[in-house]
Amino acid sequence: MDIIDSIILGIIQGLTEFLPVSSSGHLELGKAILGDNSVPKESLLFTVVLHFATALSTIVVFRKDILEIIKSVFQFKWNEDLQFVSKIALSMLPAVIVGLFFEEQLEQLFGGNILLVGCMLIVTAALLFLADKARDTNKKVSFSNAFVIGLSQAVAMLPGISRSGATISTSVLLGNDKTKAARFSFLMVVPLIFGKIAKDVLSGDISYESANFTSLGIGFVAAFISGLFACTWMIALVKKSKLSYFAIYCVIVGIIAIIFALLNS
Repeated sequence: MDIIDSIILGIIQGLTEFLPVSSSGHLELGKAILGDNSVPKESLLFTVVLHFATALSTIVVFRKDILEIIKSVFQFKWNEDLQFVSKIALSMLPAVIVGLFFEEQLEQLFGGNILLVGCMLIVTAALLFLADKARDTNKKVSFSNAFVIGLSQAVAMLPGISRSGATISTSVLLGNDKTKAARFSFLMVVPLIFGKIAKDVLSGDISYESANFTSLGIGFVAAFISGLFACTWMIALVKKSKLSYFAIYCVIVGIIAIIFALLNS
């Protein structure tokens, strides 16, 4: 993979990890368009690096929130921050179960399955359109809400279903405040990303022998910088009820992906 491709894929990952248009789906589309012929082990290393970059950008954007949460947790009191951490842990359960027991089935859905990506992007569009029409509230995410949002996150492991789009939309449709829904959505994925990275690194499935560390580094920087921008922008967009624009985008890209897949089948 050359430097230009690394920059393009890094920007795609950084933007689409937070914007509700499916990072996994766009990475699959990007690799297909760029003709990425990397073997699975090399491609996995690049994907891990990009996900680490976007997780780090989330931590930077929410650094004050995370520090306050850490301080509160070590007070060992059932306060609001400890409850928030408990809700995050609860929301992780569905994705952890799916990741542990259905990993092989999920992996078979990736690797250039453009038709599936196109169909799932249209599903994402429907979720975004419905959420955009929801009324504003001041409600916080409850424990039962956290589990339901976690189910949405598990479904979003499919290529083409936006994780942020699915979780934010689900939270908003459950009647939660839109800003709080976005905050919960972005923070709930950080432990999962680091857990997945650790699992991939320890599994031995990653090849370092022929790795182009220059391309990896440039891809990391591109994903990190674009992730900072997208995360901050997305919080503002959710608050202003601008998700319908992304719904239209997902429909257009989904239709193009379906046509592309059918023409190349």
